[in-house]
Amino acid sequence: MMHRTLTTHDLPALMTGIMATLAGIGIARFAYTPLLPAIIQEGWFSASQGAYLGAANLLGYFIGALAAHSLSERFSPRLVMAASFAGIALSFVLCAGAGGFLWFFFWRLVSGIAGAILMVVGPSLALAATPPERRTRVGAMVFTGIGFGALLSAFIVPLLLGLSLTVTWGTLGLLCIAAGLLCDYFLQQQGVAHLTSPITASSVGNSSTGYAGVKVVVLLVIGAYALDAIGFVPHTVFWVDYLARESALGNQAASLQWGIFGLGALCGPFMVGALAHRVGWQGGLMIAFAAKAAAVLLPVFSLALLSQSVSSFMVGAMIPGIVALTSGRLAELVGPTAHKKLWGQATAAFAAAQAVAGYAMSALYGAWGSYAPLFAISGLILVAGFLLVLLSRGIQQRHSHLSAQQLTKHATQHSSKHFTHHGKQ
Repeated sequence: MMHRTLTTHDLPALMTGIMATLAGIGIARFAYTPLLPAIIQEGWFSASQGAYLGAANLLGYFIGALAAHSLSERFSPRLVMAASFAGIALSFVLCAGAGGFLWFFFWRLVSGIAGAILMVVGPSLALAATPPERRTRVGAMVFTGIGFGALLSAFIVPLLLGLSLTVTWGTLGLLCIAAGLLCDYFLQQQGVAHLTSPITASSVGNSSTGYAGVKVVVLLVIGAYALDAIGFVPHTVFWVDYLARESALGNQAASLQWGIFGLGALCGPFMVGALAHRVGWQGGLMIAFAAKAAAVLLPVFSLALLSQSVSSFMVGAMIPGIVALTSGRLAELVGPTAHKKLWGQATAAFAAAQAVAGYAMSALYGAWGSYAPLFAISGLILVAGFLLVLLSRGIQQRHSHLSAQQLTKHATQHSSKHFTHHGKQ
């Protein structure tokens, strides 16, 4: 349950997951966001090329999401994770000097592939090594690595940029190596080291019955999750550049907002944990979509410091928040065993939508020369996601009502037959 406290025995599993999410998204993707304005200003790439390099990471994430499960089944997860950490580290170290667009595109693609593998395998290993009664808490907390990575990049990148762009890229590569070594150390601790494959169906319990009855509801939840992937692209790829260059607020002000975004990402898992405990997975998901839609739309109407800060914090919080809530909602609908396969499909749908949105928005920016309309589009897409979650709730309630009516009718018929039988006697 949500309220079960963690113990020191959970630390190896928890740190394995946190280091994986820290490097997988926190550094591999989010560290690139505050680098984007500097890359353009230094003349390494044009604004349009910089946007496409950000989208390359999203394409890689889709490829990695599809490959992660089979790779971790075929090879030792320790080897798969080590290779992924190395791939992300190389993607920064080998891009530490000005190079061609295709060279940078390839390594941003590699960082996306490796990042997705870490995001699938790391939390999975963490859950497999955690007792069932504490899995919900650990499952939410492993995503705090995303926030740590964003916070780290927000405060370290501006300082390093004062030295040079080359030093910044190289240092981020070294940070990934450090995270990888820490992850490997915790992976070898008791409770995690013996695992040779990610969490299996037998370790999480029995599958629920009535899967066919909730199929439409499941599809709507996955559909909403895919729309969420489109909705946060502007904040995770363009936000810093939008504030620093397009809005002429400067790198320092933009980096502060990226720090607030990171703080939100750090708080998100704790916030939705409390929310789900109070209103359930379904209610939590509806609130999260509404809050995120409002936060993404906010910069369209106001770029005052308070508006920027609320937008940064809430979008940051709801990124890992909606991940955790969607995962919990799907488990609630289909049971823990069916959840593993379904969560893989949801992750692939999310990654595909994210990759398509990344390229489409880069193309729109190239055509319009402004990021502002992209925030409006994304906000409206998140509103559509909220409506899908709302629709899924209505369908489930109707299904439950019909099932209850059928049970009542069956019970009445059974009772009637019972009395008729006794009457004849």
